[in-house]
Amino acid sequence: MSIKVDFFKVEVVPHDPNWRSAFESESKLIALALRDNVVAIHHIGSTAIPQIHAKPIIDMLVEVKDIIKVDTQSSEIEALGYQAMGEFGISGRRYFRKGNEAGIRTHQIHGFEVNSAQIDRHLAFRDYMISHPEDAQQYSELKRKLAQKYPDNIQGYMDGKDGFIKAMDLKAANTNFL
Repeated sequence: MSIKVDFFKVEVVPHDPNWRSAFESESKLIALALRDNVVAIHHIGSTAIPQIHAKPIIDMLVEVKDIIKVDTQSSEIEALGYQAMGEFGISGRRYFRKGNEAGIRTHQIHGFEVNSAQIDRHLAFRDYMISHPEDAQQYSELKRKLAQKYPDNIQGYMDGKDGFIKAMDLKAANTNFL
């Protein structure tokens, strides 16, 4: 009996200005799929921060009126090529991921119900990094070094960013980005 392991190569690339239009196109499809349950769709993650290196995966934060209703709407999201992953480690979240024909991940949806603290945290981090390019460049350099150190270890890469992200979350909270 063989077990399929979901291999994830860690690769960060220079900022691509096309990421914004990729987000806009995909967010329209998601809005149609989730219909009146959608409150807002935000571009988050490193692809939303100009001039920094990022894994070329479009992260979208979808604010919804009713997170339980998303469970009944999963088939509409799956019809767009996404795989439903449930909460996937974050209570109250609905996570979906999508890959291209080669099996390389291209998009991620992080769905949260309106007023979730996770929404504020993600948006504050993004907005803080955009308005503080020095910190954004430090983050970019850290991501590049970690991708070189852990090219085949997504967990090592993520663990290496954890302390920096927490420090930036605190800075964002202390500068009224929350």
